[in-house]
Formats: sequence, structure tokens, C-alpha cells
Amino acid sequence: MKDIFFVLILMTIIGCSPSKEWFVPQGQHPQHFEKQIVKNVGYDLLVYTPRSFSAEKKLWPLIVFLHGSGERGSDPNKLKVHSLPNVVETKEDFPFIVVSPQCPGGQRWNTEVLNAMLDDALTKLPIDTNRIYLTGISMGGFGAWKFAITYPDRFAAVAPVCGWGHLQDVEKLKDKPVWVFHGAKDNVVPLSESEKMVQFLQKFGSTKVKFTVYPEANHNAWDATYANPELYDWFLQHLK
Repeated sequence: MKDIFFVLILMTIIGCSPSKEWFVPQGQHPQHFEKQIVKNVGYDLLVYTPRSFSAEKKLWPLIVFLHGSGERGSDPNKLKVHSLPNVVETKEDFPFIVVSPQCPGGQRWNTEVLNAMLDDALTKLPIDTNRIYLTGISMGGFGAWKFAITYPDRFAAVAPVCGWGHLQDVEKLKDKPVWVFHGAKDNVVPLSESEKMVQFLQKFGSTKVKFTVYPEANHNAWDATYANPELYDWFLQHLK
């Protein structure tokens, strides 16, 4: 199922004292500018629901999946090539709702837009807010780290794959279950990028971080990760 949403962002610039016209005598004097700016932003989406979705009237766990740079654009069907969208394409009763946004060409993941997308999903789908999980690959692994750090209270568990992140504020995830995946021979995003995130979480006292390194894998750490049923069992073990 494909869905498109738009988020209105209201930006108001407030200055000193209200004035309809600028009166500028000789010299330098304070003035006021005020204008309402409205901007539409949005992502195309792939939304997966299991076969029993309509029959079972209940709240469902949600996985938010963030793709890598190669799948950017305006055709969400591109996301079905590999990773989690490819896995659920072959399953009729995968026990999660899966929302896979598509990042527009030339852009990177915007956490404010992702957060607004998640709000929108919660109004339209029967999602268990205590079981919202986040994962992503490469650029989406970076997006997963950033989204989770910016809004840590939204997620029950996070699984970045072959990604990287900024160490600033990573301690916000010290009490969050985090499972990190990376290929030892990755020549696109070095293994050290995941290692430093895991080490910093451990430095801040995290006992809930896991780290899986595939000894022979290059950048493609996603095939093994999303084919592993233990990942989904691990997700479901954790409630917010």
C-alpha cells in the first residue's frame, strides 16, 4: 500500500514592535518584520500491513524502516529491491505494520519530517505506541541513529545497520535497547563508525546495546540482518 502525506510547518518570525510600514529617517533605527510562511513537506511511503490486519481488531507493533542513499527519489517501489521492504514483500503475515518512507533525491533524512510522519501514521493506523521500532541501512542507519537520539522516547528499540552517527547526545540512548549491525570489510561506511557509537553507549553505562559484526561482509550487512528471525523476536521483547 502506498500512501503520501504532507505536513504543514508554520514558521513565524517575530521582531520587536509591530509596524505595517517601515519608517526610516536618517541614521540607523529598529524596525519590525513579521510574516507568516507556510511550507508543505512530505515523503512518499510504502506501508505494509499483514494478511490478518483487517480480521484482527487490535493494536499492532510498528517498524519504521529508513533506506539508504541509492533508493532516494519519488518511486517507493524502488524500496522493494532489498532490505526489509523486500522481506515483507514475500510474506503474507509478517507480524508488524511496516512504514518505509522514501527520502527525496539529493536529500538526507530530516528528523522533524520523520517525526511528523510518525505522528500521521499513529492517527491513521492501529499502532501500539509501546511497540514502535526503528531500523535503517547506510544513510538510513545514520537516520536511525539521528531520529532515535532526537526523539528517544518514541521508540522501544533501535537497530541501525551499516550506518554511522554523531557522538553528541548519544547518551540519550543509554537506557534504550540498541542492536547495531555492520560488515567487517565495509569499504563504504567503515566498521569503526558503528564501533564508536557502541563504545560511547557502553561508556555511558548502557547494558542494552548489542553489536553484531559479520566477518566476511562488505557494505551489505542488510541481507543477513533482515533475514534473521532473531531480530524481530528481539524487537517484540521490548516495550517502551
